[in-house]
Amino acid sequence: MTEPGRTPGGRVTITHPSRQRPRMRPASLTREIDEQTGLGEVYISSLIRSQLRLGLAVLAVSLGVLAALPLVFHLFPEIAAVRVLGVTLPWLILGLVVYPAILGAAWFYAHNAERVERDFVDLLDDR
Repeated sequence: MTEPGRTPGGRVTITHPSRQRPRMRPASLTREIDEQTGLGEVYISSLIRSQLRLGLAVLAVSLGVLAALPLVFHLFPEIAAVRVLGVTLPWLILGLVVYPAILGAAWFYAHNAERVERDFVDLLDDR
């Protein structure tokens, strides 16, 4: 059995410490945010913009779909004539499709808002 640092042939491995100076760690982003420095404000404003963009996108799609329903019912009057179980189709759509769609949009927003926040926290942890 050989000793640490010795090779089987009797040679000794010699190493030297690195001559590079230790790198200075960049200031923690959480500290930058806590102290409300310029860099911290940039990161917080980026998070707020991402959340706002997501909220406005979900709102625009939701309102667009809801606003299009009366237009579809007006342009295609034969839809209003269709009866299912004695109730006209527009009322069924408004009562049975719109509310689950709104819940789906709310779930989509909450899920993606949490993802944006997780990405932000991961960004802070990586630096």
